[in-house]
Amino acid sequence: MKNYSDSYKSAGVDVTAGYEAVRLMKDSVDRTKTNAVLGGLGGFGGMVQLTEFKNMDEPVLVSGTDGCGTKVKLAFLMDKHNTVGIDCVAMCVNDIVCSGAKPLFFLDYIAIGKNYPEKVAALVSGVAEGCVQAGCALVGGETAEHPGLMPVDEYDLAGFAVGIVDKKHILDNENVKEGDVIIALPSSGVHSNGFSLVRKVFAISEGNNNLGEYVESLGGTLGETLLTPTKIYVKPVLALLEKVRVKSIAHITGGGFYENVPRALPDGKKAVIRKKDVRVLPVFDLIAETGKIPENDMYSTFNMGVGMMVIVSPQDADTALKTLKSCGEDAYIIGAVKNGEKGVELC
Repeated sequence: MKNYSDSYKSAGVDVTAGYEAVRLMKDSVDRTKTNAVLGGLGGFGGMVQLTEFKNMDEPVLVSGTDGCGTKVKLAFLMDKHNTVGIDCVAMCVNDIVCSGAKPLFFLDYIAIGKNYPEKVAALVSGVAEGCVQAGCALVGGETAEHPGLMPVDEYDLAGFAVGIVDKKHILDNENVKEGDVIIALPSSGVHSNGFSLVRKVFAISEGNNNLGEYVESLGGTLGETLLTPTKIYVKPVLALLEKVRVKSIAHITGGGFYENVPRALPDGKKAVIRKKDVRVLPVFDLIAETGKIPENDMYSTFNMGVGMMVIVSPQDADTALKTLKSCGEDAYIIGAVKNGEKGVELC
């Protein structure tokens, strides 16, 4: 008996393409396996043995979900699909590590107009690479073919991560005090936020695709720069948590400085950030100049070259910087915490 339906295929869904996609992605998924993973692809659920409980008094699971947003539009136009999966993982694991949690596993969801197995396998290879960078396992996922709902060459990618932390080690922004130091961890680029504005600024569309143009200030093409994957900060941050008492962490995503930094602060405290110390990447200067975007709007939309901020006490600042730099992060002090109305002051 056939294990597929000709009738379903005539309606636009080819289950045999799904089987082939799973076969092609197997090696990528295998790269992410950890000792806690039970079983493999093909089951109705991914299984993870919670071995991390052993040394914890009160284990807490921390979850996060996100996608890549309209950054995937650039992947369509450039026909490059093996990096946006890294973005998808990064947006989730960078969030949960802000609680002090270690990511355990990840699942992805791909909605696609037509299942081209090689394209799906490329997408999953990016997800797997992100999981390797984060030290978590890709334990499952779903590829849903949606004929008639989206163009055959397009897709959307989302996922979620689950991590674990001992309750007594959950980061609590109520511990943040006046005089605490704010440390910046540089971003790799635009990451995965603000791409609707980016596409508007550079008039990026099917009919006006300038992504292949070399831009001297960027040292590469516009497309290569914009598609640079989101940096994953999990391993450096976990290493830092082993060395110093981190008080709070902010992942700088959509909403930029003004939305995300206050989430790491208690009431009655503000972050005073020195603009001259922000190492703004050239791509943000280009966006601001090309689109005539006001400075306030730039800091309200983009990470401006800072993907994450870590708050520590002044006496821990030097150790924190040395630890982060030993992990490959060119971290630097960007500001301090002051008393005042909760928010961000750029001076």
